Amino acid sequence: MYQKYGYIIILIILIGINLQANSCVECHSKIQPNIVADWQLSKHSENEVSCETCHGSDHQSNTDFSYAAIPTPETCATCHSSQVEQFSKGKHALAWTAMNAMPTIHHQPMALIDGMKGCGGCHKIGLKDESEISRLKAEGRGFGLASCDACHTRHTFSTKEARQPQACQTCHMGFDHPQWEMYSSSKHGVRYLLKQNGTLHENTPAPTCQDCHMQKGNHEVRTAWGFLAVRLPLPTDEQWKQDQITILQALGVLDPEGNPTDRLEAVKAADIARLTQEDFDRERNKMIQTCSQCHSKNFALEQLASGDQMIREADHLLAEGIRIVTALYHENIIPKPESYAYNFPDLLTFHDAPTLVEQRLFEMHLKHRMRAFQGTYHANPDYALWYGWSEMVRDLTEIKTLAEDLRRNHN
Repeated sequence: MYQKYGYIIILIILIGINLQANSCVECHSKIQPNIVADWQLSKHSENEVSCETCHGSDHQSNTDFSYAAIPTPETCATCHSSQVEQFSKGKHALAWTAMNAMPTIHHQPMALIDGMKGCGGCHKIGLKDESEISRLKAEGRGFGLASCDACHTRHTFSTKEARQPQACQTCHMGFDHPQWEMYSSSKHGVRYLLKQNGTLHENTPAPTCQDCHMQKGNHEVRTAWGFLAVRLPLPTDEQWKQDQITILQALGVLDPEGNPTDRLEAVKAADIARLTQEDFDRERNKMIQTCSQCHSKNFALEQLASGDQMIREADHLLAEGIRIVTALYHENIIPKPESYAYNFPDLLTFHDAPTLVEQRLFEMHLKHRMRAFQGTYHANPDYALWYGWSEMVRDLTEIKTLAEDLRRNHN
């Protein structure tokens, strides 16, 4: 008898869920039909994951829509716990933290940051704590909190979509993140895009962004060198070591004596650099294993070593530019901004560089150095050379010329 009543209770619950779902669909089909169409195409719909599952049941009419819950990663973790756990360990989860750690980020219009129409438009993928979410909601910016929907766009939340390299294109293209352009015009990318359009057979091996950076579907997403291409321990090559020390000083991570600063903790928190040999080796070995699925291990090692050497060469140019601008501060040719803790240009304050020579240095660092080494790792000679290395050479020439003009006018 009790078993019979149990079945009845379950049936009543299921009927209630279906009635709620039907109610949502009936109303939203009239006012937001494409949202409903997306959901109806989804695995969620097939598996009876209703609107209420993600948005709660407090919203019942057009007068209480503000009570509809906006999903967060914790919402997704109810069913996708392993993926959310993996995501939480990776660099995407720290994107919001990394953006807000930039010293002058809030000198930009808020529409670009919290309003998510600039840096925040991509960095919103990062996890936010409850206080941050509450603040954003109170300021009328309560959307874009789910993180997962950056790749699995709502309301289809398609795994197939998120596995395509185009899913990465929205954020990984343009000024300092042109990985899409590098990949899509490399032999890797061209081969996959030809596979997509049917020119190549569907079983043709062709790597996507996800194959290399999300091995076996792991949502962690990390790289050996990290975003800034600086690491600890420092290189054994003496010249490269000194160049990296100069760069770390300009990043505010080391003081003029080479000692760690408080900003090192921010770099650790944002996970934008590998700070132990073990961390570096773990990510490098994952990439070697990935490359070795199509290439010999020796070939993979050689190509990755080329990327390392490109960082070394680019660092030498950047370090010289940093030393030139630093000398201008010491000689009182240009004023050191009061916000800078030390007599080094602060490479993390590129948003408001006060002089042209500093602007050129910051672009050399954030734009052209990135393109030089990332173009090499992404198998794109054009980006490595013409958009990266050659532009760094031009930057350094301009920095030298500008420094000479400033000294001449100062005297």
